[in-house]
Amino acid sequence: MFPLTGLTPDTAYRYSVESKGEQIATGDRYRFTTPQRDDRPTVTRLAFGSCAREDEGSAGVWRRMAIEDPHAVVLLGDTPYIDSTNIAKQRKRYREFAAVPEFANLLRSRPLYATWDDHDFGRNDTDGKLPGKERSRQAFIEYHANPFYGEDHLGNYTKFRLGGVEVYLLDTRYFAGTEPSPVDETRPTLLGHRQWKWLKRELMASTAPFKLIASGMIWNGAVRPTKQDHWATYRHERDALFRFLGQERISGVVLIGGDIHRSRGLRHDTTKSAGYKLPELITSPIHDGIIEAANAPHPALVFDAGQPHAFLLLTVDTTVHPATLSAKFENSDGDEFFSIKFTTSELSPGEVD
Repeated sequence: MFPLTGLTPDTAYRYSVESKGEQIATGDRYRFTTPQRDDRPTVTRLAFGSCAREDEGSAGVWRRMAIEDPHAVVLLGDTPYIDSTNIAKQRKRYREFAAVPEFANLLRSRPLYATWDDHDFGRNDTDGKLPGKERSRQAFIEYHANPFYGEDHLGNYTKFRLGGVEVYLLDTRYFAGTEPSPVDETRPTLLGHRQWKWLKRELMASTAPFKLIASGMIWNGAVRPTKQDHWATYRHERDALFRFLGQERISGVVLIGGDIHRSRGLRHDTTKSAGYKLPELITSPIHDGIIEAANAPHPALVFDAGQPHAFLLLTVDTTVHPATLSAKFENSDGDEFFSIKFTTSELSPGEVD
């Protein structure tokens, strides 16, 4: 970690890395531009993705993201696939993933923010009772420069703000099933008491026009048969969050998910709880492993696509009134297969029951 202080907003910088008197990273490619101040009108681009391998198809997505030139990249888990809590294997897999040249080139000049899902946490469709999860957390911290990694050295949740958007990256693994839910003590938790309290506090404090609440797992239950690894299994906690948004009149919320090897968009009928219809955007996979059986019906479904090598580009524009959030689903060839736009006006609460 190299902490940098005293940088000026909206300014281009070049950098080099030196070890034992020898420059090991230098040249015109090693540059970055600091963001504008959050309170200034600006356009912010974020690239989201999940489920990637060290293969040519995934490399094509990293190349395409670089062409789109996002201000930050956000990974939602299964990046990489590890399926072990052995810390030596965890570290080895993160090194192999980070060594992909196209991935390194993408992140040479912009920040990466990330959370994990099941495979990088340690095992498919697992919860917080997984032995060795502390080792997974240690390896994640060593290979990711998130702003922070949970509170009290537990969990792996974080947040960041760029321009008109604040992103809350949730941990839906570490605490899942480990204690009674903070909203219903007769049922198991997903987020855990610490993370639940943190999320509510930070949402209430946010002044960003748009607030993206992102996790590796999806927010609905429309998945392939027998799969229970989603927010709908913890509906008591999800619905309590929606009610909280309405009670506190928190506007501009968009739900983000990955994991299911489909790209999907939903508009949930949450007007009576949240005060407006919450959008959910699902982006998966970066690799080519489409799951056809995951094309499950849902009353809120707006679109579905089994598209390999896919990612989501979000553009938040606060130079216009009302501010807008544009979502574009794209593949590694640059083909756009779905787009949608929201304004702060339509993501604002009305009267809540």
